Amino acid sequence: MTQTAGRVADDVRFVAKADYLKTLTALRSEGFEMCADLTAVDFLTHPGRPLSAEVASRITLERFELVVNLLSLSQRRRVRLRVQISESDTSIDSAFDLYPGTEAMEREVYDMFGITFTGHPDLTRILMQEDWIGFPLRKDYSQGNIPVQFKGAAS
Repeated sequence: MTQTAGRVADDVRFVAKADYLKTLTALRSEGFEMCADLTAVDFLTHPGRPLSAEVASRITLERFELVVNLLSLSQRRRVRLRVQISESDTSIDSAFDLYPGTEAMEREVYDMFGITFTGHPDLTRILMQEDWIGFPLRKDYSQGNIPVQFKGAAS
């Protein structure tokens, strides 16, 4: 972590997809006992987003980014992992075995972005209907095509 204007800056780590589980395992053993959040971002409309020169020299920007926030309650520390996921291979290993609390978060990312988690115990839709086609938080998902259904309305 670095100091910025008298405060401690966030500990943000760009992790290669192949090193994701290894990094999670190491952080778990360092005392990061809680996964506070796991989500994704679709950078379809911002493919050339700015990064520091040091980060840009190590990673290739992809359309999707998995963002994982871990906490060490005992050490009062936080770390954020950012993992690039390509549009052509939207799968990544599940964090469920290390952080069981990610079960619903991974299902939500799958449901909204179409990112699949290898090894997840029940990777099914959690917000949308099982027969829903598409992934609503992808930037190329067409808007306005969702029919509104009212409870008790005649069909």
